[in-house]
Amino acid sequence: MSLSIATWNVNGVRARQTEVQAFIDLQRPDVLCLQELKAAPDQLPIWLADLEGYWCCWHGEKGYSGVGLLVRKERFPDRPAITHPPFDFEHRIATAALPGFTVASVYVPNGGKNFDAKIRFLEALEHLADEHEAQARPLVLCGDLNVTRTDMDVHPKERKPRAIGQLPQERALLEEILQRGLVDVHRQVEPDNSDLFTWWAPWRNMKARNIGWRIDYVLASGDLARGVRSCTVMREMGTSDHGPLVAIFDT
Repeated sequence: MSLSIATWNVNGVRARQTEVQAFIDLQRPDVLCLQELKAAPDQLPIWLADLEGYWCCWHGEKGYSGVGLLVRKERFPDRPAITHPPFDFEHRIATAALPGFTVASVYVPNGGKNFDAKIRFLEALEHLADEHEAQARPLVLCGDLNVTRTDMDVHPKERKPRAIGQLPQERALLEEILQRGLVDVHRQVEPDNSDLFTWWAPWRNMKARNIGWRIDYVLASGDLARGVRSCTVMREMGTSDHGPLVAIFDT
């Protein structure tokens, strides 16, 4: 049996609601993590707020940030317990306790306005991963982490050593998170692909030309990490400046 987990920064769920539905119809993910909703739950259309076939968590505010976590009822018939860790601010993380593992939808601050807040959030993610490793509880962190792991994860035309998202301090913290038993499944599947990006600046046809950054991740631990079958980015899907990332695991 396989398990599909997808993550997508939609850059405004109300503007992309039909695209989200089209993506779900196409992929039928068992778990879908969404970021940058830019909407409070009561701003969503009823059909999306209580999407047929899914347990839905919408954690957001009007016009800014926000995350969603959707769990397919056919695969997980019991409603999962949804929590928001104490370090959550600006509606940036939701976690679901599923049978055998925990999944989190995460939207790390960009850091342009408050770099210290970004660093604190990444440190808190490290502690969250550390707690799960200590409890031998598999964890899947999904979302827009707003950090590129290495220069390989940035198109040569976009490499800027002093740019936020490419700074050594951020990258070191991402590696610390991974050291807590997590695997970057996208890079594990395609270790030598230097054209692997998930975000493209919304100008000069950057998306069409695949001149981007890899800042969206599926990080998995335990048997899930060992059973990864595939992980793909759907660059042509939708009009967000991010592409959905879909990981398939053998379970």
